[in-house]
Amino acid sequence: MTEIVVRWSRPLPEEDRFLRLLDDVERGRHEAYRLELDQRRFLTGRVLAKTLAAERLGVPVETVVFDATCEDCGKPHGRPRVPGADLVLSISHSGELIGVAATAGVPVGLDVETSSRRADASLIEYALSPAEQAAVAGLPETERSAAFFVYWTRKEAVMKATGKGLKIPLQSITFSPYNEPAELVASSDPALDPARTRLADLKAADGHRAAVAALTSDDLAVTEENWLP
Repeated sequence: MTEIVVRWSRPLPEEDRFLRLLDDVERGRHEAYRLELDQRRFLTGRVLAKTLAAERLGVPVETVVFDATCEDCGKPHGRPRVPGADLVLSISHSGELIGVAATAGVPVGLDVETSSRRADASLIEYALSPAEQAAVAGLPETERSAAFFVYWTRKEAVMKATGKGLKIPLQSITFSPYNEPAELVASSDPALDPARTRLADLKAADGHRAAVAALTSDDLAVTEENWLP
């Protein structure tokens, strides 16, 4: 059994008790955002991740330092990790909700999206496999958009787990129907093997869709928590 903890939070205020948890590189990234909401979402993601990491590692949160070096370009926007620790983290945010998923030693990916978005025909054709397109065809517009974002969050979650992101063609992977438990049923991309990929749709919060995925053959035990500082 692979245990995953997913912790959710609303955007934190720009207060010293949170800002002081950022290192110099993170402060630079935080200040580079032009919109206040983007700054607060970045801050919240780092505070959430460091708080969760500190709890799992049994250390003071002030001592948690991330290495977020991108493996492709060397810039500090990659997956945050604690050097030397058997801990894997994934951060996602959308609208007024920020989440962090954590597990031990297993690649994990988290995605959350606001559920008020609409999915037009071009987006559906771009993102969904033929089987998935057939599953949403004929649904009323609102239901079709809701079903689309079930698939979208699943796809984003598994791609984040691989670390390859959109380098994996969206149409190359097919999931179980949107109204059934999440399962990767087919993949033509070598980075994703259905036999070693597990995922779950999440409750998240009202007005949002979310999914978490792990590259493992074990069943998942997912715990969702709402965090208040």
